[in-house]
Amino acid sequence: MTNPAQRVLIKRGRVIDPAQKLDGERDLLLRDGRVAEIANVGKIRGGHDEAFDARGLIVAPGFIDLHVHLREPGQGHKETIASGTATAAAGGFTSVCAMPNTAPVNDSAEITVWMQHSARGAVVNVFPIAAATVGSLGERLTDFKALRQAGAVAVTDDGKPILEDKIMREALRAAAALNIPVIQHAEDTRMTSGCVMSAGATAFRLGLRGMTDEAEADIVERDVRLAGENKAQLHVAHISTAAALKAVRRGKRERLRVSCEITPHHFVLLDEDAGEYDTNFKMNPPLRARADREAMLAALADGAIDAIASDHAPHAIHEKNVEFDHAPFGITGLESVLGLAIGELHVKKQLSLTRIIELLSANPARIFSMLGRGTLAVGSHADVTIFDPKKKWTFEASKSRSKSKNTPFDGRQMVGKVVMTVVGGRNVYQA
Repeated sequence: MTNPAQRVLIKRGRVIDPAQKLDGERDLLLRDGRVAEIANVGKIRGGHDEAFDARGLIVAPGFIDLHVHLREPGQGHKETIASGTATAAAGGFTSVCAMPNTAPVNDSAEITVWMQHSARGAVVNVFPIAAATVGSLGERLTDFKALRQAGAVAVTDDGKPILEDKIMREALRAAAALNIPVIQHAEDTRMTSGCVMSAGATAFRLGLRGMTDEAEADIVERDVRLAGENKAQLHVAHISTAAALKAVRRGKRERLRVSCEITPHHFVLLDEDAGEYDTNFKMNPPLRARADREAMLAALADGAIDAIASDHAPHAIHEKNVEFDHAPFGITGLESVLGLAIGELHVKKQLSLTRIIELLSANPARIFSMLGRGTLAVGSHADVTIFDPKKKWTFEASKSRSKSKNTPFDGRQMVGKVVMTVVGGRNVYQA
């Protein structure tokens, strides 16, 4: 599949499309970059230029990652938009939402446009998320309207959360007027200075300063309250504690426009997995206690958590190969999301494939108002992820398409492998 104008027939796959409540063996015809027809096997009439036999495979709406760090502009030694999107394609993601903590910070329409230019070499759809305040300094709002017109799908200061109530209130009001979400990295950094992992027995044993659950929960509680007062849309990034989850649940019960995402490392790993100062287990928010992970697993099952996002955060080897205290936060993740979700959530916890696909496609599209994505309905964008839910494989960081290899999952056995990723009718990855 090289030309999106071609007619491509995907045959005999098990099509799972949560947005359409569809789960069954179907044929799918793609034409001119859109889904042209979906029908029972053998019922699509007319010719096609190419065909792919998806027998025994899952055909799903293209996965959407709401939280990715592509590092450009300014940090090309870690990742580029070209390498990051190639990594995304290998992980089954047809769209990625790029965080603004670049160098310089993406706080302008010019940078937002630059990130989407064809010269960047992206092989999947790139949706920039712009800074909520100038320079992400938390002092003065950026021009939300200009950023939205330039293609930004949301605003956030990401790792530098907005702490002042006044500024957060202004951001929510401005975003509500444009119907875009404010994303908050939930951390009261006034409480976490010098902290490098979660507070608890492991931090005590290693002699490291730990972040308390309250540092996350307090910000979420405040933001849920402010979102309700301003009728705004709030999205909580990479939730990790049971205490913060309670605030999200309360907002949902009150029918506020509140959503949240979780990373695979927060539903798979524990703080104790850091072992002896392994910096590939250092991320923010940090790995938490067993009780927190159990709360996350319950929320994935009952619907309180809306999406799975990688928080793909590449760093060069020399940056991570230092003392735990001094290493940067973050791990790569785009290529390991599906294998972890299928293996840990579906195989071990019996979460349905439909629910996992909803967390990776339909819900992300809904949260960021991506019309025509997250579904295989006729007329939608021809973004398709095809995977083998039973394939056992080993993740090898050395073979990653990312420029960085900072992952705690190197050598891990996984279940569920991407076979093909199609973006706008174009095959951008095939195993």
